[in-house]
Formats: sequence, structure tokens, C-alpha cells
Amino acid sequence: MPSPLLRAVLSILLMTAPAASFGQGAAQDPELAPRRQPSPRSLAARERQRQCGAAWRALTPPDKAEQGPRWPQYYSKCVRRLKEQRA
Repeated sequence: MPSPLLRAVLSILLMTAPAASFGQGAAQDPELAPRRQPSPRSLAARERQRQCGAAWRALTPPDKAEQGPRWPQYYSKCVRRLKEQRA
């Protein structure tokens, strides 16, 4: 059994050691990992979500009840409408 002093020194070293020395490389560090570029489909989906969100926030409560009382129902209809307009 190691002495209490040796255990204390080892625990301090383990707590203060950099994470890379334990096998976690650049893939774990978000600053060092390369970022994937979003695909055109995901960019289009984000833009539709922004447009539908802006339209949803602009509606008054009675209009929201008429369109569909909840965001998921409204969003589904809005995305369908935007896709039809684009086609």
C-alpha cells in the first residue's frame, strides 16, 4: 500500500494534469476540432424555421388559435406552405 503522502501527491498530479495526457485528443476539444459546414438542405431548413418562427411570433392569440393552437401544428403547415411556394 502506498503511503498517504504518496497517494495525496498522485491525486494532486492527476487532478492538475492536462486532459490530453490521458488520451483525449483534439477530437474532444471543440476549439481544435474542425467544424463541418452545414449542408444546403440544413441551411434551407434553418431558414424555413426562422421564417415560420417570425410569422408565429407576429400572430395574435386569436390568430394562433385559428391557425393551430400549438407551434408544432403551425410549423408543419408553414413549412409545407413554404416548400410549395418554392416549387
